[in-house]
Amino acid sequence: MKTRKMTKTMLTGIALAGALAATAMTASAADLKIGVLVADVSGEEAQGFRSYYENYIAENYDVEFVYTDALEDAAGEKAAIEKFASQGCQAIISLSSSDRATQIDTCDEYGVYYAIASGVLDDELFETYKGYEYFAGQVGPGNATEFEAGKAMGEYFKAQGVTSVAMYGAFIPNPMHVFRAAGVIAGLGDTYGGTNDMYEMIGQIFADQKIDPAKVEGDVALTAYLQGYGDTTTDEINAAIQKEPEAFLSVGMATTFFTQMLNEAGIPFADIDSFTQANGTAIKEGQLVYLAGKYSSSIGPVFALIKNAVDGNPIRDEEGNAPSFSQGYLVATDGESFDEYYVADNGDAPIYDKETLDSIIGADVTYEDFKALVESK
Repeated sequence: MKTRKMTKTMLTGIALAGALAATAMTASAADLKIGVLVADVSGEEAQGFRSYYENYIAENYDVEFVYTDALEDAAGEKAAIEKFASQGCQAIISLSSSDRATQIDTCDEYGVYYAIASGVLDDELFETYKGYEYFAGQVGPGNATEFEAGKAMGEYFKAQGVTSVAMYGAFIPNPMHVFRAAGVIAGLGDTYGGTNDMYEMIGQIFADQKIDPAKVEGDVALTAYLQGYGDTTTDEINAAIQKEPEAFLSVGMATTFFTQMLNEAGIPFADIDSFTQANGTAIKEGQLVYLAGKYSSSIGPVFALIKNAVDGNPIRDEEGNAPSFSQGYLVATDGESFDEYYVADNGDAPIYDKETLDSIIGADVTYEDFKALVESK
């Protein structure tokens, strides 16, 4: 521990020297400076999260958020953390998941706190890192919850009587997308490689590094599968549309990339994304018929974990480990159900407003206090 603290002091001195040499670039009047790692900068969910942090949290707390451009790999994530540390960030919030083990190790090396706001560590990794001093914890749907979200989507369309679908997603190595995609297949009444067991499906998909339509068998035909991260071509989506699937099911970002084309083709589609204005338009005026999502302020508790840690009151369970708090998804299938969630989380009083967050920020806040609030939302 002494070595780590000495390293932190030395690095802080180096960062300070760099800051003095480039004051205009790195100076911050805020008491707390947080770097945010982002893989998806264009998606509706990412934009909603950013708006909440910058336009609400930063207006109500003495904090500055600095963001990366789109991160594509582990090397980019590590370099971003090192840059943030040199700029005086006391903490990192992760919305990028190429290599979270390296992210945590790098934050630990530089003495900056770290929390996860999108996706979670798998069970084995969480066991490895839950006791790390600078790991503040994670809040969000667990992998089993991601699977169930996808499964519920598949079950919805099976109940509608569809017999063929196209799918988009499973951005390897993004675990949450893979779990969602496997869930969709199971919910449709299909198997992958002869199984509908969650872990067996996941193992095969990771081994294949994609979803192979030839391995999907059962009640609903998979006519096309697209995998990408904004780089799917017009030809690929058009080819999928030309196969005339009865629905287009996505486990993330279809609303960002394909809404116009699917609307024009008249193909009902679904996504696991978030409650944003653009998605409201898509569900009220377009072909979006099923949206499973998180509201933008759902990442409020992650900010609270970070602030408590930096302020010297890290939230820990009875064994002294960082918390992993689970969140579920809300589902809208029409404009009315969409507005029920979207309207409640926008404006000057989001669901996680300042009064609510203040109840889990402070020296007297306990793990149980935090857990009770998150699970109530």
